[in-house]
Amino acid sequence: MFDHRGMNIRQIANFVIRPTLTYIGQDMPGFASDAAVELLLGTMAHESRFEFVDQITGPNDTKLGPAIGFYQIEPATCRDIFETYLNASSRRGLCDRVLSLLAARPAMDEQLAGNLNFATAIARLKYWRSPEQLASPGDIAGHARVWKRVYNTVNGAGREADFINAYQRLVAPNL
Repeated sequence: MFDHRGMNIRQIANFVIRPTLTYIGQDMPGFASDAAVELLLGTMAHESRFEFVDQITGPNDTKLGPAIGFYQIEPATCRDIFETYLNASSRRGLCDRVLSLLAARPAMDEQLAGNLNFATAIARLKYWRSPEQLASPGDIAGHARVWKRVYNTVNGAGREADFINAYQRLVAPNL
């Protein structure tokens, strides 16, 4: 009998998130911090439960989106990061590093679902470009506040308590 236990959270942290952040943020102090890794793990736990690569919009949903991947990033958010943040001439190296994570196919939007390194870079950049300070490592309630303000936004339906619950249930016991 097959016993499905989900993704190995420690491996995701150590072999996907940390190396991606280290590569992308090689000249950006704090980009690959422990707090950033925790925040991204919490984001995945809350947004997709490490399970869904497509936002479920109904029982007959067969279209990808509107939010995509384990981080549930909307394509418009990804495009905005490229157009309003990475497009600056002073960030050419950063943009090149993010683009280097893309495969030749499929389209960028679809890679938010299947290319975890690329999706990780985009999720981290969403937080990075915000003036909101990251919480300290281990401060899960603080990560929840940052997630709500930056990622989910004040108008979003997500609740900080749900982020904390997802982290405590899915991330903390598996690190």
